[in-house]
Amino acid sequence: MSLLHSLLKATNYRNPFIRNIVPSIGLAYGIQALVAVPSILAGSERFYDLSGSLTYISCTALSLYLPAIRARSAARLVGKALPEWPSLLNALKGTPGPNGFNWRQVVLSAAVSFWAARLGTYLFTRILSTGEDSRFKDIRNSAPKFAVAFFAQATWVSLCLLPVLAVNSLPASTFAALGGLVSVTDFIGILLYVGGLSFEVTADRQKSNWMQEKKEKKHDEDFLTRGLWGKSRHPNYFGESTLWTGIATLSAGVLASNAGVAGMGLAGGLTGKAIALLGAGISPAFVTFLLLKVSGVPLSEKKYDKRYGDRADYKKWKDETPMFFPKW
Repeated sequence: MSLLHSLLKATNYRNPFIRNIVPSIGLAYGIQALVAVPSILAGSERFYDLSGSLTYISCTALSLYLPAIRARSAARLVGKALPEWPSLLNALKGTPGPNGFNWRQVVLSAAVSFWAARLGTYLFTRILSTGEDSRFKDIRNSAPKFAVAFFAQATWVSLCLLPVLAVNSLPASTFAALGGLVSVTDFIGILLYVGGLSFEVTADRQKSNWMQEKKEKKHDEDFLTRGLWGKSRHPNYFGESTLWTGIATLSAGVLASNAGVAGMGLAGGLTGKAIALLGAGISPAFVTFLLLKVSGVPLSEKKYDKRYGDRADYKKWKDETPMFFPKW
């Protein structure tokens, strides 16, 4: 018996949601552990954010293809013809076939993967340029503390991906029961994702351009107050919170439906719907909590307050610019 089949058998739970989520979360912690060991030995955070992006993409892909992997493994074990791999294109065309993907699964998986690839590339490029990440200044030389950072990243990925993992765990019959029409939650979710991603990308680009212009001595500003940074002190974080709210909204429209509740193996009625909504909502709630209370806004505000807190122009910018939600 191959290692793959052994792993699939060990995680072949009766509940489809548990059957999909356990291997995906296990992969998240596995990847982080593999990157943590050499990073801790080298005392370097260079690949921390990049490994986070890789974990997002890998876990999303596994959750999407895991049902097909299980079906092919079972067929191989008994000597039957292997089922074809599901087609992403057919899913988007609305002709997925009996064992194919639903378009919502593809859209959600692509949305997460694109965001992760974009952010990971941006952060990796930045650390190659700066040489270090100030978040790790006090922990990179402490193996236990550095290990906790990687453990926390695996937890972050797992909680944020929860609604996507749940949607990807649903059988084709669930989506057949939903019908082929685009729902209000589909539309709102996609709109929030696109708007949030655009906000985050624009904010990051404006800051990168500002930093490059400063290197070229085109200005002598100590902190950025132009563009989106004049409408919010942390527009990139606002954009990230918004895009995850979009992912959760689209997911909730599926998971909280009668078909979605049944597909997850939950009890019917209000209890099942409440659990489904909680599973979808934990993602943006956790992201926003981290950004506002842990590693995003607090660290940035503390750093800039220490540097420029006694300057009138900095105080004026803080007084006139909202911390998170942009002014219009």
